[in-house]
Amino acid sequence: MATPIHPEHGKNNTPLSPRQSPQPLQESTAIIQVIERAALNPDVDIDKMERLLQMQERVLDRQALMAYSAAMAAMQTELPSIVERGQGNNGGYATLEDIVDTVRPIMQHHGFAVSFRIQTQERGIQVTGVLMHQEGHREETSMLLPADVSGNKNAVQAFGSSTSYGKRYVLCALLNITTRGQDDNGHGAAPAVKVVTAFQAAQLKQLITACPVTTQEWFVGKYGDVERVPRSDFDKLRASLQKRVLPNHQRH
Repeated sequence: MATPIHPEHGKNNTPLSPRQSPQPLQESTAIIQVIERAALNPDVDIDKMERLLQMQERVLDRQALMAYSAAMAAMQTELPSIVERGQGNNGGYATLEDIVDTVRPIMQHHGFAVSFRIQTQERGIQVTGVLMHQEGHREETSMLLPADVSGNKNAVQAFGSSTSYGKRYVLCALLNITTRGQDDNGHGAAPAVKVVTAFQAAQLKQLITACPVTTQEWFVGKYGDVERVPRSDFDKLRASLQKRVLPNHQRH
């Protein structure tokens, strides 16, 4: 399990605009002052005090979300695409080490940290990525994977391979990271087909899991994996899958 990155405060030199911070801060300060006065008033009952505390919590949560969103927007402009230096049966891929080494200092600069939760389930291994901001807000995404038994792997190797793949996938989805093939100095036999981005792959994955088994089998037979879908097929494929989503999975 990856060790959370604990960012240092004060490294982000990007100033917040007046719309990003003062209003929630003023609200929080005002509520704290009201709570302090209420605490000194013996006539204020416990229910009123609890409601004030809940109001303060909502303001702090909103302030943390605004700080997260502002930092994420700033960080997105600095995240580069990652070179695909790993080689697998299905072609090149960006290794977890390359992704982490590239994004770690950028995340620290903007006050972010990431950690992972790994759970073994009957259907496979669930990898959950948690992206945390120093102001308190966090977002997470999960991916359920079968054990990777390709290449005659034993049980431990299969677990490790699936875990590594899941971490790469969810981290790319959380940060909207793109990857690219290595520069071969013009010696490639043919131009590489551009595949979907990590964010687009996550959309397809969500749709596929909500489709009938026959549709899932068709997809695996045609593409193999969501990360291998050509970018030119994305719009048409997404529209097709949306039509096949089972009723109880449809969003209103």
